[in-house]
Formats: sequence, structure tokens, C-alpha cells
Amino acid sequence: MKTPDGFSLNPESDVSTRLDAPQTAKYEYGVHLQTSDSFLRFPSPLTSSLCTDNNPAAFLVNQAVKCTRRINLERCEEMETLSMAYYSSPKILMVPGSGIEVPVTVQSIVIRSLNKTLTRLEDTTAILRVSNQGVVEAGHIEICTNVVLEVTYSLTYTDAGEVIKADLFLLLGAVSSAMVPLQQKFEIYFIQQNAKPVPLSGNPGYVVGLPLVAGFQPQKGSGIIQTTNRYGQLTLLRSTTEQDCLAVEGIRAPVLFGYNMQSGCKLRLTKALTCRLVAQKMKSLLKGQGFPDYVASFGNSQAQDVLDWVPVYFITQTSHVKDSCQLPVALTVEVRWTKYGSLLNPQAKIVNVTANLISSSFPETNSGNERTILISTAVTFVDVSAPAEAGFRAPPTINARLPFNFFFPFV
Repeated sequence: MKTPDGFSLNPESDVSTRLDAPQTAKYEYGVHLQTSDSFLRFPSPLTSSLCTDNNPAAFLVNQAVKCTRRINLERCEEMETLSMAYYSSPKILMVPGSGIEVPVTVQSIVIRSLNKTLTRLEDTTAILRVSNQGVVEAGHIEICTNVVLEVTYSLTYTDAGEVIKADLFLLLGAVSSAMVPLQQKFEIYFIQQNAKPVPLSGNPGYVVGLPLVAGFQPQKGSGIIQTTNRYGQLTLLRSTTEQDCLAVEGIRAPVLFGYNMQSGCKLRLTKALTCRLVAQKMKSLLKGQGFPDYVASFGNSQAQDVLDWVPVYFITQTSHVKDSCQLPVALTVEVRWTKYGSLLNPQAKIVNVTANLISSSFPETNSGNERTILISTAVTFVDVSAPAEAGFRAPPTINARLPFNFFFPFV
């Protein structure tokens, strides 16, 4: 789903969603998914490892969890949370409060036996046969069959915040007393309709000349939000022949991995402009429309894997002079990277990003003459790789013993 600024949402969060959120004409990020009778339940471990079934699934919140259940094999047929129908019967509302229902379609059912072999069901008759769990006896051992072990929801949505398709993938299996308490796995992810895959900037390490992957984290614990324009995620000023900052406003140059770059422009100031207004304008010119607060460590880092992203450390430098106007005049970005992995095929990994906003003092002018200020942006890449040291195995130790009569008959 795109925001008004052209950003697509692909975050992952473990925060609980408010069930009393106001109803809107579309789903928004974090709003729980409504069904014809309540909400789409997504079992999750909350205060313990036990599954809590009243946890709602939230829109655009990708999740993958594992939890355990205490079950009685003799009465496993009575536990609805072990049956396929419990997860396939809900009908999701296309938008909150609407009367249009989107049924959950079972796309795949895989059966796992006690010896871990997997069999995928193809025909409808076989699917109906495993729709309910049952208890069978194998010798002195009781086994509960057709128990839901893994559940995966795949929901397709539109730019308008509508859920238009819901697919379900199930893993069923047999459970014996040795597998109690039972561990189940649940996953839900969202796919945007007609969305094109975003090209990578490396796999996994960055490739020289490709743009840096950057984004924002709207709240702690959530995933990373990225703009759909891969060349607009981290940008600097673009120099032109006119050198007029107002003429090039909005025209940015992408930061490409391994390419040091410096650019700038000139800004003409008059007496009619106040210091505060000019400072805000110059800061906006230097940072652009949306300066990111996270950069991906690798060229293929996923938005939901927040640990694979490094924060951008923003530093502001000012020089305090009495009766002067503090104006930001330069933005320098330093990207530190290292070679990661094998010596034969090292991968470029970003380990630190620092953005330094430099301000200078300018005296207040009382004359009506214009003043021209030069502002600039720059990015430098610093290789902080430790020198590679070839490793050698320890030399073998000789632990040989002579036979006790080796020197016979001399000794």
C-alpha cells in the first residue's frame, strides 16, 4: 500500500492492535482484519509459549510465530484449533464495515507422517478426507491424525487498502504422545496487487554503482518503510549549470555505492527573508523531501529484518556567534563498509552511516542588498575492513612410541 508521499509499506510488527479502532472506508496499516462475524484470528504466544487464539491479524503486518498447545490425544477431535476448518472458514471483509466478503481459499495441503515424510494432496476427495482430525490406535499408541501443524495466510491487497484475495497453505500431520505439547507455526504476509519486485542492489553484498537501500522505521518494533523509487531512497543535491538552489529544488542525485560525490548550488538571500525561514529552507534543500533514518547492511536486506539495517547517526554542528544567523550550509554523509565473508568472494557490508549537518554564522544584514550563500552536499565511502590474515592449520604432533624390545639384544 502506498502513502501519499509514494512510499510502500512492508513492515513487520509484534505490537498488539487496538480492537476499538475507528472504521474507515479502507484498511490502514495496523488495523485488524475484520471478518463476517469478528476478526481474523492469528494465534500467537503472548505472556508464555502457549498459543493465544484471540490475537487479531493486522493489515500489512507480516508475522511468523511459533507457539505450543497442551492437548489430550483422546479428545483431540473436540479441539477446533487443530482442525483445518477453523482456519479456512473465516470470510474476510474487503474493507472495514463493508458487506463484501472475501473467502479464504485453500491452495495447498501437505500431509506429514510420523517418520517426517511429506505428501501433497492433489484431488478434492483426498482434501475432504483430511478435513477433520481423528484418533487411531497403532498397537498400544494412540495417534491423532490430520492435525494442523502449520498455517500460512497470503493476503492480496490493492492501493486503495482493499483485501481482494485470501489464500491458505496448510501442513497437517499425525501427532503421538511423544509430540505433546504440540508446537504449531503460524505465518501471515501481504502481497500488493500488480506490484513489481524491487531490483536488488546486491546479493547479498552491495555492488559498486548501485544505489544504497534506505528507509524509515515509523515506530519501534515495526519494519522498514521504503520508497518504491530505488534511486530516491538516499539522495544528495544535484549540481546543474545554473547553480541556482531554487531551480534545482526537488532534483536529487542518488547515492551510489562506492562512488564519492560532491555537489552544491547557490542561494540568493534578501532582507525580506527572516533568518528562521531561510534556515528551514536551506535544511530542506540539503536533506531533501525525506532523509532516511536506516540504511540496509546488504544489498538484499529485507524490510522486515530490522537487524539487517544500520541506523543513520545524524550530527549537527553549529558555531555560536553573538547577533548572528545560524544557517545550515553543508551536509556530509560518511558510509563505512567492510568486506564480509570468504576471501575468495568478499561481500560489501555497510556497518555505519553518519550524516553531519554543518551550520555557519552569518551577520544580520540591514541593507537591502542581496547575499549569495553556497550550500553543498557530499558523500564518502570508507573501507574499514580489517587486513585479511591467512589461516593455517596447526602442525601435527608426532606421538610415536617404540616397541619395548626395539633395542634387543643390545639393551
